[in-house]
Amino acid sequence: MAASELYTKRARVWIPDAKEVWKSAELNKDYKNGDTSLQLMLEDGTNIEHKLDPKTKNLPHLRNPDILVGENDLTALSYLHEPAVLHNLKVRFMDSKLIYTYCGIVLVAINPYETLPIYGADIINAYSGQNMGDMDPHIFAVAEEAYKQMARDERNQSIIVSGESGAGKTVSAKYAMRYFATVSGSASEANVEEKVLASNPIMEAIGNAKTTRNDNSSRFGKYIEIGFDNRFRIIGANMRTYLLEKSRVVFQADEERNYHIFYQLCASSHLPEFKTLKLSSANDFLYTRQGRSPVIEGVDDTKELCNTRDAFTLLGINESYQMGLFQVLAAILHLGNVEIKDRDSDSSVIPANNRHLTAFCELVGVSYQDMSQWLCHRKLKTATETYIKTLPRLQATNARDALSKHIYAKLFNWIVEHVNKALITSIKKHSFIGVLDIYGFETFEINSFEQFCINYANEKLQQQFNMHVFKLEQEEYMREEIPWTLIDFYDNQPCINLIEAKMGILDLLDEECKMPKGSDDSWAQKLYNTHLKTCTLFEKPRMSNRAFIIQHFADKVEYQCEGFLEKNKDTVNEEQINVLKASKKFDLLVELFQDEEKATSPTGQPPGTGGRTRLSVKPDKSRDKSSKEHKKTVGCQFRNSLQMLMETLNATTPHYVRCIKPNDFKTAFSFDPKRAVQQLRACGVLETIRISAAGFPSRWTYQEFFSRYRVLMKQKDVLPDKKLTCRNVLEKLVQDQDKYQFGKTKIFFRAGQVAYLEKLRADKLRAACIRIQKTIRCWLVRKKYLRMRSSAITIQRFTRGYQARCLAKFMRRTQAATIIQKYQRMYVERKRYRQKQAAALVMQTILRAYMARQKYQALLREHKAVIIQKRVRGWLARCWYKRCLVSIVYLQCCIRRMRARRELKKLKIEARSVEHFKKLNKGMENKIMQLQRKIDEQTKDNRAINERLAGLESSYTAESERLRSDLSRLRGVEEEAKNKTNQVASLLEELERLRKELSTTQKEKKTIEDWAQTYRNEMEKMVSELKEENGSLKQDKDNLNRMIQEQSQQMTEKMARSIAQETQQLETDLNEERSRYQNLLTEHLRLEEKYDDLKEVMASSNISKPGHRRTDSTHSSNESEYTYNSEYAELEEGSRAAEDVTRGMDTSLTLKLQKRLTELEQEKQSLRNELENKEDQFQRARARDDAEFKKARGAELEYESLKRQELESENKKLKHNLAEMRQSLLGNAAAGAGAPGSPAYKVLLEQLNASCEELDVRKEEVLILRSQLVSQKEAMHHKETMTEPSVYVGDVSKLKDADELKQACIGLKDTNRSPRFMRKPLEVSDLLSRLRSATPDFHKLNEDGELWLVNQGLKETIRLLEHQLQTQRRSYDNEVEALRGELQNVKEENNRQQQLLAQNLQLPPEARIEASLQHEITRLTNENLELMADDPTASREARVIILRRMVDLMEQLEKQDRTIRKLKKQLKVYSKRIGEMGAGQTEGQTSPGQMVDEPIHPVNIPRREKDFQGMLEYKKEDELKLVKNLILELKPRGVAVNLIPGLPAYILFMCLRHADYVNDDQKVRTLLTSSINSIKKILKKRGDDFETVSFWLANTCRFLHCLKQYSGDEAFMKHNTPKQNEHTLSNFDLAEYRQVISDLAIQIYQQLIKCMENILQPMIVSGMLEHETIQGVSGVKPTGLRKRTSSIADEGTYTLDSILRQLSAFHSTMCQHGTDPELIKQVVKQQFYIIGAVTLNNLLLRKDMCSWSKGMQIRYNVSQLEEWLRDKGLMTCGAKETLEPLIQAAQLLQVKKKTDEDAEAICSMCQALTTAQIVKVLNLYTPVNEFEERVSVAFIRTIQTRLRDRCESPQLLMDTKMIYPVTFPFSPSSLALETIQIPSSLNLGFLTRV
Repeated sequence: MAASELYTKRARVWIPDAKEVWKSAELNKDYKNGDTSLQLMLEDGTNIEHKLDPKTKNLPHLRNPDILVGENDLTALSYLHEPAVLHNLKVRFMDSKLIYTYCGIVLVAINPYETLPIYGADIINAYSGQNMGDMDPHIFAVAEEAYKQMARDERNQSIIVSGESGAGKTVSAKYAMRYFATVSGSASEANVEEKVLASNPIMEAIGNAKTTRNDNSSRFGKYIEIGFDNRFRIIGANMRTYLLEKSRVVFQADEERNYHIFYQLCASSHLPEFKTLKLSSANDFLYTRQGRSPVIEGVDDTKELCNTRDAFTLLGINESYQMGLFQVLAAILHLGNVEIKDRDSDSSVIPANNRHLTAFCELVGVSYQDMSQWLCHRKLKTATETYIKTLPRLQATNARDALSKHIYAKLFNWIVEHVNKALITSIKKHSFIGVLDIYGFETFEINSFEQFCINYANEKLQQQFNMHVFKLEQEEYMREEIPWTLIDFYDNQPCINLIEAKMGILDLLDEECKMPKGSDDSWAQKLYNTHLKTCTLFEKPRMSNRAFIIQHFADKVEYQCEGFLEKNKDTVNEEQINVLKASKKFDLLVELFQDEEKATSPTGQPPGTGGRTRLSVKPDKSRDKSSKEHKKTVGCQFRNSLQMLMETLNATTPHYVRCIKPNDFKTAFSFDPKRAVQQLRACGVLETIRISAAGFPSRWTYQEFFSRYRVLMKQKDVLPDKKLTCRNVLEKLVQDQDKYQFGKTKIFFRAGQVAYLEKLRADKLRAACIRIQKTIRCWLVRKKYLRMRSSAITIQRFTRGYQARCLAKFMRRTQAATIIQKYQRMYVERKRYRQKQAAALVMQTILRAYMARQKYQALLREHKAVIIQKRVRGWLARCWYKRCLVSIVYLQCCIRRMRARRELKKLKIEARSVEHFKKLNKGMENKIMQLQRKIDEQTKDNRAINERLAGLESSYTAESERLRSDLSRLRGVEEEAKNKTNQVASLLEELERLRKELSTTQKEKKTIEDWAQTYRNEMEKMVSELKEENGSLKQDKDNLNRMIQEQSQQMTEKMARSIAQETQQLETDLNEERSRYQNLLTEHLRLEEKYDDLKEVMASSNISKPGHRRTDSTHSSNESEYTYNSEYAELEEGSRAAEDVTRGMDTSLTLKLQKRLTELEQEKQSLRNELENKEDQFQRARARDDAEFKKARGAELEYESLKRQELESENKKLKHNLAEMRQSLLGNAAAGAGAPGSPAYKVLLEQLNASCEELDVRKEEVLILRSQLVSQKEAMHHKETMTEPSVYVGDVSKLKDADELKQACIGLKDTNRSPRFMRKPLEVSDLLSRLRSATPDFHKLNEDGELWLVNQGLKETIRLLEHQLQTQRRSYDNEVEALRGELQNVKEENNRQQQLLAQNLQLPPEARIEASLQHEITRLTNENLELMADDPTASREARVIILRRMVDLMEQLEKQDRTIRKLKKQLKVYSKRIGEMGAGQTEGQTSPGQMVDEPIHPVNIPRREKDFQGMLEYKKEDELKLVKNLILELKPRGVAVNLIPGLPAYILFMCLRHADYVNDDQKVRTLLTSSINSIKKILKKRGDDFETVSFWLANTCRFLHCLKQYSGDEAFMKHNTPKQNEHTLSNFDLAEYRQVISDLAIQIYQQLIKCMENILQPMIVSGMLEHETIQGVSGVKPTGLRKRTSSIADEGTYTLDSILRQLSAFHSTMCQHGTDPELIKQVVKQQFYIIGAVTLNNLLLRKDMCSWSKGMQIRYNVSQLEEWLRDKGLMTCGAKETLEPLIQAAQLLQVKKKTDEDAEAICSMCQALTTAQIVKVLNLYTPVNEFEERVSVAFIRTIQTRLRDRCESPQLLMDTKMIYPVTFPFSPSSLALETIQIPSSLNLGFLTRV
């Protein structure tokens, strides 16, 4: 359709606005062709008329539909233009708080000026491995895309970060490098990724500064190449820098700072190592105080310097070099404070003994005289002579500043060079990713050489960007095979030619620099003459001859020519450089200027403003060809380096990040549209939009188009071929064929067509919604009507029947009431009539008398009142007359006086005016005469008036006499009135008295009547109160009874709740401790694996020396008893390889270190055994009594906590020892680390000494225990018999197991290692007493509480007895533990002696004792010599040890003699038995030596029975074959299908039973050790195979359960059959090995979880989020260039069914392998947690997934998972609860989000989500259809306010690596061992059934 047809009523458009750039408006009426204006209504309701341009007739831009606003990719917008881009960015930034947005291939990053939690390790892991369009825009997504393309395409990549100062370029580049360092790792142990990141603080310190726009602005450009090997791991990096702003060293504008490093040094000047720098506050130095802003808010410069120094150290720059750098920097500050004064007009001088110059010379090691000389002079050379010229003060100051800038530039280059050396690697670089952090386009009020170079670089980058975008568009069209039309785009090659071509600006500048008298003005004239008329991009300002204007791609920029030549030449006084190079005390300074022989200007670094010294240096004839390089200008160098950069970028695949500064005030989340538009135009974002909009910006796959616009098709239009269907439908919907094109896989649309299709779709959906609503509402209303009608009929029927019954009843009652009323009314009326008649007669009598009296009194009062009135009225009339007369007279006098005065005044005025008139006007006599006549007339009138006045006075006098006579008469009347008044008052008093008497009488009568009425009322009230009181008492009684019952019930419930809460808390703490232990075990295993890998690397990279290796004979044979025996054999081999590496390191030292490690591992094993014992006690206590179980659980938890702390400390020691050993063996191998005095030698020697000291302590304890053993046993027995009470034996026996646990807690207290365990025993005791005692019923006790007191006393007595018993048991356990340790030592000695005996038996009898003594003496002598050679002070202690060993040796010899005699006797007995059985002929010839080498167990011969005893016998040499066939080469699939579950575990246990049966401890140890190591080996080899891991997890657990079931422990024998109890182990306690096997099972479980996670991870997001399980609900929104993964199920796409099938496969595999059901539940719970966490994390990072329809999809998917749990019977495993956060997030997407009630509902519903997650979901919520509404910002703030008080983690994403702690509940087997048959397929024919 035509574009003009879209401008209909209600259509929204964008119109230009001066303030907001673009403003939204709505059409009030349709637009018709030919209209000159549009009638619009703004968003505020204002109606305006928008005039169209009469020439272009361009209509305003159309606004996109609301569902497209806030898109992740700007190219997804239907209308691509500037206002749409600006509005989309603003909505995302302001409303959704999203700072990243895609614009095609460009990532637009807006600086939020606020720290956001979106850069953590969890976010990095979430973006790792994801497609770029699948996740929300992020710098990590760009970095991942670059990393992925590098690995996939084998092509180098570049990330180009640009933008204005303060836009966030440096931070973006930093996060990109952090991402590479995190996801790739390093190829060596040198931590290259840490070094790459460590270069950031260094470069920020020396290259960043505070500006008015940015607190941490990069004042240079840098390109960092991060190198990768062929496995794409970081191996090194290289940095190139561009255009350092040197002028900042000597000058800063207001509110700006110098480089950070200067302020860091000044802030740290108080440190002792910086005292020699003679620094102080930054305000004391000229170079740091000019900006008057030395402090940045929120930045600690002292701390920043520490970070900088740490980074220097990490990069290999040692302390001496660091102090040298700081000296140079301090010298620059002091040089800036050197004051130069005028000597005369042409010369200057530095005052003698200048403090700062002295400090400068001391710091750099130069002569004060030479430096002061050449700061004020310069040397000029001619062809024949050289002379020295003085400098004026200004030139000398400029020369000083130029020297400072030059030194700093050299220092900067030196640091960059050494950083690159630290990051370089010897490994071949396979590929690299470059990160370009470069300045954006700049324009200021005054633009100079720096801005010119910056804008020149941006022109080159913009050209490369345009060509790349154009190339991508062309490739897309060519790939889709659609007609390609050349798109016109802005080419800035003419501007680049203007700058860099021949006779361009840079060429003319270099030419002018070569001229002897070249100047800025002459260069400007050359520019005008050359380019003003030939180039349209070059202009001349109207009012200036020293400036020029260039039309750049972003804007016009006016450059001031002043300073261009100086900055381009970058001159510096050569003699000053020579003085610095002559420094003999400061090698670093000489190193900085060692290249000055080649060039006197720093490479590629232009100067800043300032520095006006001109030094024309002419090369001598003796100079070589390198002098040409001396003349290379800064512009030429920058052009060459820029050309190299462009070649590098063109050879890579670029990725673009455009940083936008939202405002100039650094306000968080504030958006200024004007500033944003300026930067969007300058950075090329709008050019990308323009190129996209010129072609076909909207692109849909056929499947997406079909899914989205299926509603516009009819059923007959849908064909099997969706591509043909889309083609047919689109041709019907859009008539203009030019508006779209059909590609191979996509449909291409012109701009605006998607909006048109969306409009058609919305109209169709709206019509369908209306029809559905109409039908539904009709059905609902009719259903409601029928329901109401039926209800009304029913109600009417019942109501009418009820009314009829009520009417009949009413009629009967009415008739009866009428009769009663008739007689009652008659009686009442008669009685009332008689009362009224009597009362009326009395009242008539009284009333008539009263009325007569009143009438008489009224007549009397009226008569007297008439008399009084007459007198008073007369008197009042006279008084009034007198007052009136006086007033009238007075008034007349006043009026007459006033008139007289007026007349007099008038006459005086007339008199004066006449005289004046006479003087002025002569000849006016006639007028005067007239006036005289008038005066005469007036005089006559006055006389007449006076006569009349005299007549009035006479009449007034007569009237006055008459009034006086009347007054005298009235006075007499007044006296008479007074007398009458007195009489009236007396009469009134009498009347008042009578009235009072009447009222008193009436009151008395009324009082009597009231009293009678009150009495009756009180009596009635009293009766009712008594009745009420009686009722209330009964009610109170009932209430009290009920309250008593309720209180009792509440106390019971409260006690139960408290017990439940404490139990839950104990369970939580136990799970936390178990999780900590398992994490610690995982870390320990990881360290072991890392150590094994290190040994393998050492073994493969070093050649062993020939010759005999001397072994340490003191190496205890107890190592073989430890589970990891083979691992420590490998450790011995690794130490031998280390011997070769260290070239001479003594093997015995390494072996002793191994021995120490072995002892530490044994201590850890003992802790594990104790933990296993305590867990067994806990299980027994739980089986006996639930209350004791809860009590014991808390104690066990604390005991486990301490053990885990000790285990953790031991692990830390192991880690520390391993780290030190590795560093010593690897780091110093080349430097002869094995020589005495070397660090490796010292480390090993220190560890050896510590090990020897600890061994001495242990042996002394054993000797003490030997001497006190018998006495301790007797004392123990005596205490136990004396202190045991007989009264409370029953109670104490009940608390046996619990007391053992409490004793363990007290033992923890005695260790005094953790103060937090000090009060635990008492708390456990209180808990025990509470759990044992029933809920007290205080109402059943007697009143004085005697029973309760007695009970408390008994409890205190029991506690005392328990404490005594605990003390006894603790001491007993300590002694037993000591005895066990001694017994273990004796066993070790016995084993050792048996080995020695086996060797000596082969010798003649005379030589055996001598050989044994010789062997021990040799060993002790060697150790003594070694100790004396290593440490003479330790030799004395070694002698004491040797003496003790000699005593032990003599005792051992005696024991050996006795053992030999005993063995000889046994040999004779056995020989006789064999002879009796007929085998004497063959066995009698066996020698004793052969008996030891190949032992025969004759004890089995007489005990052999006919029935199978459930044991398997094998020979010693068949052990390897057994392990190989049963473990290493066993195929889990065949075993799981054909054989019984857990068969390998049963076979191993039956072999173990036989070794226990014959009492062969060596065989038991080797079998267990080889089995465990073989399982580890097969897991390491096939750890990625789920079936293998599951198989061995099931068998390991079964083997562990067998060890428990047949251990002989009563707690594990409850479910055994009598036959199984006979098969228990009889000779060995394998509790220690149970803990080792349990740890192995934990390791296998964690491997199983990782294997499952690797399988499920690719399925989760696709199946749970992207796939549409309910087809047609959500549809597909328009997407941009960054295509996301399609939600339509294609081939190879995972769906929810894929996840369910995989879960079923996991479950069936574990069931086939015989995995315990409880363990399967834990595995399923972990699976569901991974599914929920990964799904929720992706939901939180994908805006396109946060919609109402997607919430419905998620809830449906979760319901399917719950259905799967229900089918498998796993609803109680806790897996459903792990999905609760995901369920609540889906509900949050669907609930209403408008009012405060909705906010309250959301807060109460989303308890499993954190505040950050809730706010994130609300911010990301995006409508898919026009019927949905966005979430307002006010609503989100309301949510944040309501959730402010939540105490939770601020982490946004869930931890997908978290693994729940696993437990292995005891599961006995009902399978009888004697019934197990071994199949021949296992190749175990060498096993013999016993």
